[in-house]
Amino acid sequence: MRKYALLLGAFVAAACGNSNSSSQNATEAPEEVIPNVEVTVSQVRDVPQENTYAATVQAWAVNNIMPQSGGRIRKVNVEVGDYVSKGQVLAEMDRLQLEQMELQVQNDEIEYERLKGLYEEGGVSKSDFETAELGYKVRRTNLSNLRENTILRSPISGYVTARNFDAGDMFSLSAPLFVVQQVTPVKLLVGISESEYTRVAKGDEVSLTVDAIPGRTFTGKVERLHPTMDAATHTFKAEVRVPNTDRVLRPGMYARVNVNFGTRRSVVVPDRALVKQEGTGTRFIYVLKEDGTVSYLPVKTGRHMGTEYEITEGLQGGERVVVKGQSALRDGVKVNVL
Repeated sequence: MRKYALLLGAFVAAACGNSNSSSQNATEAPEEVIPNVEVTVSQVRDVPQENTYAATVQAWAVNNIMPQSGGRIRKVNVEVGDYVSKGQVLAEMDRLQLEQMELQVQNDEIEYERLKGLYEEGGVSKSDFETAELGYKVRRTNLSNLRENTILRSPISGYVTARNFDAGDMFSLSAPLFVVQQVTPVKLLVGISESEYTRVAKGDEVSLTVDAIPGRTFTGKVERLHPTMDAATHTFKAEVRVPNTDRVLRPGMYARVNVNFGTRRSVVVPDRALVKQEGTGTRFIYVLKEDGTVSYLPVKTGRHMGTEYEITEGLQGGERVVVKGQSALRDGVKVNVL
């Protein structure tokens, strides 16, 4: 019996010992893991304020060339794609009326000179001379107008972009005979945000690139600003003039226009410092405080410049911001700076 009591006492003692050990382990707190982070200091500097806009190259001037009245086309001198100079003959219409008018004006000129001599000698009244003079000037004006509508010349230098009739056709005013587009210079209508309206002025220089000519940058100047805003897009039009002296830019080309609005003193941080909140457009930064903890700070961004972001709201400059290790952080947590 005594042996049994000793064994029972040993068993109870062992059970109590295990219970005390488990209770001691349960009361021990798990060791806190301090996340490692890398930080950098936010900088304040002048940030160029630029934006890029899509636009289409347009001809500086577009002329639809046709006679005032219908008639047979006698001769066509140019084809689509030809570059023509100002004043170059593009086509000739039937010349019958022109030749008749030229003969009439020649006779009128002779008669006018004869009457002028008689009038100076007193052989013709002033009213008769003035009537003859007026008729001569009217027919001479009609001749000039008929020449312009019989011998069609280009009013501008540019490319022939359309020819709608052939030699021998009867022209019927249904479409222009030719379309000529001036490409020296060219223009672009750039839709700029209304928030930048006061920062753009006539004469400002811009740069542009076109997909059709990779690797080359062109320069132009703001020629005029349209006075009204588009209510749907909240943009206004800036007309940009590009010299295009080598005529490589052609109407219809897609262009990207870079407009510089000057500089702005702003806070700049590496783009690695920004964290985007899931499901929203909110971006925030973790800032390291003096006590070794981090603070969650929402910010507003401006321009993205390579590997850096402009911060327009949220930072003052000089803050130590976390650039690595944000996934393990929360507001107020203590960190270890590497």
